[in-house]
Order: sequence, then structure tokens, then C-alpha cells
Amino acid sequence: MRNHAQQEEDTEINMTPMLDIVFIMLIFFIVTAVFVKEAGVTVIKPEAETALQQSQVSILVAVTSEDKIHINQQEVKLDALRANVEKLHAENPKGTVAIQADEESKSGLVMKVYDAIRDAGVETIAIATERK
Repeated sequence: MRNHAQQEEDTEINMTPMLDIVFIMLIFFIVTAVFVKEAGVTVIKPEAETALQQSQVSILVAVTSEDKIHINQQEVKLDALRANVEKLHAENPKGTVAIQADEESKSGLVMKVYDAIRDAGVETIAIATERK
């Protein structure tokens, strides 16, 4: 009787190493996942034949058709745009800024947004478009 009980204990599978591997793989996939950045509002971008794919876009600034400015799902006034971009750009200095301007927005406001971003110290600024 004792022999039979000891054999059952010996055949038990230790799940701890497998759980460790599963958690390590989960952490790896979370860290390496590409997260899509959204400005927080729907913008109808103009079409362009010369559109190029941008990499390392860290800040999205959206200008809506109602001429409102949004960063990270929050509305921002033009006066506060430079300070917000400076703060976000300091967190990731190698990233670029993309302006998503609605095709119905005023070009003068888009240029003011561009100037505020440039004044914040960002050198690489892209204008988001749809590829034809």
C-alpha cells in the first residue's frame, strides 16, 4: 500500500516552470507590441499622391473640422499647445510629431499649430494624409 501511494506522488507534474515561461512570453509580447496612437477625434485627412509612411511618430496633434486642437484625446488651446508638445517631446526626443488636419479645417490654424510645434523644439513634423 505504501509503495502505491509513493508512486502517485512521484508522477505528479510540476507546473511552475511552464507558468514561468508563459508569463515571460506574455511580457515579451506586451513589450514588443506596436500600439497604434490615436489623437482622440475623427479626422478626415486629405488625399496625397506623395504620402510616405512615417516611423516613430510619438505625438499626434489633430485639428478638427470645427478648428479644435486635440492631443491624446484632450482638447488643447493653441496657447497651451507649445507647452504640451514640449512636455511630450521631452519624454521621447527621438520621436516625431504628426499633424492630422481635417480637410475642412482652416489652413491658417494648421500653420499656427505647425509653428507652435516647431517653436517647441521639434525638428521633424509630418502632415498626415491618405494615400491615393
